Amino acid sequence: MSMPVIECSKVDKCCAASALLQSIALEETAISHILNAEGEKLQKAISMHTCEQKDLLEINDSVGSMVDKITSLEIVLKAKLELIKPILDHEECEKKHGDFEASL
Repeated sequence: MSMPVIECSKVDKCCAASALLQSIALEETAISHILNAEGEKLQKAISMHTCEQKDLLEINDSVGSMVDKITSLEIVLKAKLELIKPILDHEECEKKHGDFEASL
């Protein structure tokens, strides 16, 4: 799979904010894939008949650690969104890029 490209022909405040919003969306997509993989890891471990209790606890700790890190990242992404939201809500940006609130 190729990497997505975020392009702006003319870089202005609205375009930069729009690119940041797109980057947040891409990060959220990546997070969903990571969480899905962690869920599959748990399901696989639980379904294995040879997996001992200590192994399950280690896997559970590993998944819990990943979820904690993702939670921290989500807080950063929310802060990033809150910083760019006023720019995207600005009347000039709404004319260029459409209604931001309607897309949420």
